Amino acid sequence: MKLLSYLKEEREQLGVLINGRVYDMEVLHPDLPNSMNLFLNYWDDYFPIAQAGELLIKEGKRSVNEAKAYNEVSLLAPVPFPASCRDGYAFRQHVAAARRNRKVDMIPQFDEYPIFYFTNHHSIQGPGPIRCMPDHFEKLDFELEAAIVICKHGRNIRAKDADNHIGGLMIMNDMSARTLQMEEMLLNLGPAKGKDFSTVIGPWLITLDELAPKQIAAKPNHTGANWNLKMTCKVNGIQVSEGNLGDMDWTFAEIIERASYGVDLYPGDVIGSGTVGTGCFLELNGTGKLNNPSYQEQWLQPGDEIEMEIEELGILHNTIVKEEDDWSILKQKKQA
Repeated sequence: MKLLSYLKEEREQLGVLINGRVYDMEVLHPDLPNSMNLFLNYWDDYFPIAQAGELLIKEGKRSVNEAKAYNEVSLLAPVPFPASCRDGYAFRQHVAAARRNRKVDMIPQFDEYPIFYFTNHHSIQGPGPIRCMPDHFEKLDFELEAAIVICKHGRNIRAKDADNHIGGLMIMNDMSARTLQMEEMLLNLGPAKGKDFSTVIGPWLITLDELAPKQIAAKPNHTGANWNLKMTCKVNGIQVSEGNLGDMDWTFAEIIERASYGVDLYPGDVIGSGTVGTGCFLELNGTGKLNNPSYQEQWLQPGDEIEMEIEELGILHNTIVKEEDDWSILKQKKQA
């Protein structure tokens, strides 16, 4: 099932995408809610009912006139109001390349345990404009990732059981202002301001039953499901990144296990995978300069169009927009 949220009469509306058309959730059954958060909070009750309603429409046993074409709705983030947002560090290829480009050894702790950081869940957005201040344009970057949403409360969840807490997968673009990020991380804290202006998810949330044909085993000595899904990113129509979700070393199940240790996870919590190998300009520029000192770096600019695609998860479109404000916090550094 492909679940999405869109703007209807200035309010959030939960819908289901079936054969290119969007059906309001209540159309599948009148008892179903019209918001993603409510649906997630009662997932075990609502999901089977929604599946049955979807099947009736797919089989032509229910005629619905109110459906809208997918390209006619104003999409929001599939989970418009996440309870929280964590982002992992699951792809060894990306970490190893980034460290190689800085001419430092691969950190052995990567292979010992999965890590994550918290980002600003109030800055979650869906397709559309990404508004940026002047300091964000100091090495503005995309990050090609996938994300899950939690659909069942849990605490101290073991990795072997963790996939049962996943409502589905979606594309994530963990936007990064690299100059802000690197400046503050010199103090061994962060990332913070370099990340919290925008995190994009969408265009829909696909449930795990639909991904069953793409499911593959975790890598050796790892636990949980993984999926063979091609990932790409284009900037202004030119492909700059390609990877596969199946390259995740740490699984979402293992990230959930660590995140829930001594902590309650709730429906609506979003967890990202971290960046796939080649999945950001920081890595691409570093590799380019390592191979050719005169390599011309590329960063996102006002007006740039970002198009992320993950097989089965759709295409996530965004445009970089410059805010009409010339205020800079980078220029406000205090002098000793």
